[in-house]
Amino acid sequence: MKLRILLLTAMSTLLYPQLQAQQLPYKDSRLTTEQRVNDLLGRMTVEEKVGQLSKLLGWEMYEKKEKYVGVSDKLKKAVKEQHIGLLWATLRADPWTQKTLLNGLNPIEAARATNAIQRYMLDSTRLGIPLLLSEEAPHGHMAIGATVFPTAIGQASTWNPNLIQRMASTIALETYAVGGKNGYGPVLDLARDPRWSRTEETYGEDPYLTGKMGTAMIRGFQGEKLGQQDKIIGTLKHFVAYAAPDGGHNGESVSFGERSLRHYFLPPFEKAVKSGAGSVMTAYNSIDGIPCSANPWLLKDVLRKDWGFTGFVVSDLLSISGLNGGHATAATAEEAASQSIHVGLDVDLSGSGYGPNLLKAVQQGLVEPAVLDTAVARVLRMKFNLGLFDRPYVDEKQVIQKVATAQNKSVARAVARESIILLKNEKNILPLSKSLKRIAVIGPNADNAYNQLGDYTAPQADGKIQTVLTGIRAAVGKGTQVDYVKGCAIRDTTNSDIAAAVAAAQQADAVVLILGGSSARDFKTSYQATGAANVDPNTVSDMESGEGFDRVSLDMMGDQLKLMKAIQATGKPVVLVTIMGRPLNLNWAAEHIPAIVNAWYPGQEGGLAIADVLFGDYNPAGRLPISVPRSVGQLPVHYNHTKPKHHDYVEMSAKPLYAFGYGLSYSKFEYSNLQVGLTEGADDFVCTVSFDVENKGSVTGDEVAQLYVVDEVSSVVTPIMQLKQFERRAIPAGKKERYTFQLSKEDLKLWNATNAWKTEKGKFKLLVGTSSDDIRLKGEMELKKDY
Repeated sequence: MKLRILLLTAMSTLLYPQLQAQQLPYKDSRLTTEQRVNDLLGRMTVEEKVGQLSKLLGWEMYEKKEKYVGVSDKLKKAVKEQHIGLLWATLRADPWTQKTLLNGLNPIEAARATNAIQRYMLDSTRLGIPLLLSEEAPHGHMAIGATVFPTAIGQASTWNPNLIQRMASTIALETYAVGGKNGYGPVLDLARDPRWSRTEETYGEDPYLTGKMGTAMIRGFQGEKLGQQDKIIGTLKHFVAYAAPDGGHNGESVSFGERSLRHYFLPPFEKAVKSGAGSVMTAYNSIDGIPCSANPWLLKDVLRKDWGFTGFVVSDLLSISGLNGGHATAATAEEAASQSIHVGLDVDLSGSGYGPNLLKAVQQGLVEPAVLDTAVARVLRMKFNLGLFDRPYVDEKQVIQKVATAQNKSVARAVARESIILLKNEKNILPLSKSLKRIAVIGPNADNAYNQLGDYTAPQADGKIQTVLTGIRAAVGKGTQVDYVKGCAIRDTTNSDIAAAVAAAQQADAVVLILGGSSARDFKTSYQATGAANVDPNTVSDMESGEGFDRVSLDMMGDQLKLMKAIQATGKPVVLVTIMGRPLNLNWAAEHIPAIVNAWYPGQEGGLAIADVLFGDYNPAGRLPISVPRSVGQLPVHYNHTKPKHHDYVEMSAKPLYAFGYGLSYSKFEYSNLQVGLTEGADDFVCTVSFDVENKGSVTGDEVAQLYVVDEVSSVVTPIMQLKQFERRAIPAGKKERYTFQLSKEDLKLWNATNAWKTEKGKFKLLVGTSSDDIRLKGEMELKKDY
């Protein structure tokens, strides 16, 4: 009995700190979030507070040895010395992280790793504060085994926000299942210069379309309320105007005025913030001389005061250090930390911008304690709202039921299908017949899994990715012979075999030629500390797009044009399929190739989706979210430039080769019966625009009806036209559908000369069509008063 008492006493002594911690107010889920935040904040040392703002690189924080997955010594050291509060990309795998299918984590191992990390934080630290794990998730969770969807430029090409919300819900489900609670995305940058390497990550050139897509992503990620099962918070990237840098150079300065920012670049972020986005990431660039990571107007006045943002702001990787580096607005690292935290940048992605530098800044009086507390409270508030303190672990047994399921694959195929754009179909060469005796499938992107996935993609298991070649072979019967010849690489010209490609084409009844670009990272390429790829003339891979690979030209690289011309010269029916991350020069193809299908980077099910379109199992209805220029000399060439209208160049038309909103179908649609109704009230108005669309074709098809507005006379210069509403709807053959759009003062407002939002009285043209350059119906309305 005496021994038993001694043992119980010893156990009580060991467990007392843990029992005491569980009784602390911030551990009590019955209290409000604010009560818990205030209690915990009051118990923290300055060092612990600073640590909560450090988000370190996460893939170094676990170790894997045969069947064992646990925390690494690096995590233990970081927790002990820096008291870290967040990790980024713990489950990321790619050539930059040096994580492969062998040394990386499959989904079940990933859940074990994040559980081990959270268990260590709760059991081995003084206050037991769990980590917030952020993961890359722009077109699927960037982790081994996760479903890979089309990149954002393809998502936008669906013009279907409901489908994108469903996709985002699927990404959230997979990310949450393995322990991630924050997904990086959506990217809401407006792509105004396709030379820029990250065009594929954007929703294109238009603020309204980008705003609709971004809002759909946030709703899909986050659900109705923070902390829901299978939901994560999103991080809006990159705040702001990152995608229109001088010369197309990634991360370099932009020179827009406040009116351009408010009219074009800020609205997509505002819509996503007001949809409840939990986090915003600052951009690398400066705007008119002020770095985005030290811009009080952006982060205090616009984001928090004007929009009411209540989440936390995170830097892009190493961007705080950029203040005393590339931007040179701070003399020391301590000054850089002080500049960023004082403007409302809460979290440092890297751990090197804040960390010891922020601690020194506090100790030197460069940062007021209240400023530090505000940033820390924002992070803690999010952790409590996400339920991390109450539900820090994931159910490892549920992973297989949530990641890479057949249902998730079907969503990926649906997004890929709807993203495909039919650019040309001369003499209705498409759809191809499945009874063709012989088809030649040719080109560097015909059977290259990684070339169709885009940047921010993890290593993939053999057979998981459905290439165009596998898709075509799956679509046709045994009576059709499918021959494959690569012909050439994307960039490398040393191993081209155009003669073999021509020989295959000559034997075929039809040729499917798959060209374009690639953002596929490889282990030969070197990478910057930020993760961007280095351009090295001595290393020639397929990669010609993706972060860091800016272009001076938009021409197809390597021997691709040479291959295209040789195949066309055979006289065989040729269908060009482009798989790429940005608009490329299609001038020769548009003139000489009878059918062109653009698929961007269509994801893991892309090959099946492309085959569905090629053989008529799916009627394409994708629309361009970005203009395809004729020449880089036109840039910028976005449809909604400010007045006046462009005049032609000496050498060519000022119009793009393919305009924003453009896309063909296997059906023909007719528009009629436009009706415009206007009701003006004391504080707002309602303008109702209705019209009929009839499918005159022989097959059911989706039509994306688009409403553009022109402000005829305004107090400041406005765009020549602006997209204000759109809807994608399936219409059966021979049937007619009535579309109805409504406009209010919010849709027609402008930032006037006295720096205030105003919807001005006057006449507005209402343009309804199938694209920005194919207007079928015209109407007008006139406002009698200002709003």
